[in-house]
Amino acid sequence: MAAQASLTEQSVQELIQSLTALKQEIKKVIVGQEEAIDQLLITFLAGGHGLLEGVPGLAKTLMIRSLADAIDLQFRRIQFTPDLMPSDIIGTEVLEEDHTTGKRFFKFNKGPLFANIILADEINRTSPKTQAAFLEAMQEFAVTYAGTTYPLERPFFILATQNPIEQAGTFPLPEAQLDRFLLYIKIGYPTAEDERKILSSTTGVKQDRIQKVIRGEKILEAQKCVRQVHISEELIGWVSELVRNTRPDTSADLFIKEWVRWGAGPRAGQAMIITAKARALLHGRFAVTQEDIRSVAFPVLRHRILMNFKAEAEGVSSDSATQHLLDSVTTAYFRTTP
Repeated sequence: MAAQASLTEQSVQELIQSLTALKQEIKKVIVGQEEAIDQLLITFLAGGHGLLEGVPGLAKTLMIRSLADAIDLQFRRIQFTPDLMPSDIIGTEVLEEDHTTGKRFFKFNKGPLFANIILADEINRTSPKTQAAFLEAMQEFAVTYAGTTYPLERPFFILATQNPIEQAGTFPLPEAQLDRFLLYIKIGYPTAEDERKILSSTTGVKQDRIQKVIRGEKILEAQKCVRQVHISEELIGWVSELVRNTRPDTSADLFIKEWVRWGAGPRAGQAMIITAKARALLHGRFAVTQEDIRSVAFPVLRHRILMNFKAEAEGVSSDSATQHLLDSVTTAYFRTTP
């Protein structure tokens, strides 16, 4: 047992070193955005998919590409447009001929979805029909074409971007698809100091090239390691209370009843726990703390709490509901928990 514990600890330390090196490679290109980079790495460690939202020019695409460049995995970028069809991303069957026998047969040509890291750029610019083609891949890690199911190679990640300000020619993602994204990551404007660094580094000599510092096997090992991170029953109970109180039908919280239309489902609690474990590991710990849960609560619940029309008119966001619950539910829960 002691040897097993020692081996696990050594593996964790090696993994943490690899993740630190990965983050440093990304920071060769991306200035600032520490929280967004951490959330992107948490998404990878937890084995989920991420949705990045921000106004144009905040390096959403560059951040994802930089991450992919530092990992020894197959990367594909799909630029979403209104005329993009499901077959353009999944693939299609083509008629071929065997030159020795003269027989014709259909062969499935795999589309760009058959890679390890997929950048779905401006995902809300394509039709719901094409967006729906992602659902099976995101949930089942497989795609079905003409009655045949084709598994996707693991690890498999979809990292999508969308622009929050241009609504013309866009198709908002349905709630069912939003829920498939583990984290909803918002990219904000850089600080004044970071912006000066960006202007200096991007208008001078060529930047250092990103080196590949981690392999796909290490990512799969990391995902298994995340599952072994400890979380107390007390913290699991807290997560359950947070998620259950997002639902206006069952919550006694007057704020939630007034502003929220639909609350989060059980998948939100699962996402909060697994990403909290990933954050703990990313910070070199093998046990989840309250701070881990507080940190991941916003990107986990942001797209899983549906605000009502009154809230939208008054500018009350899902982040406001999350902050309210973190304050009110936490106080009540830890006061009554023995």
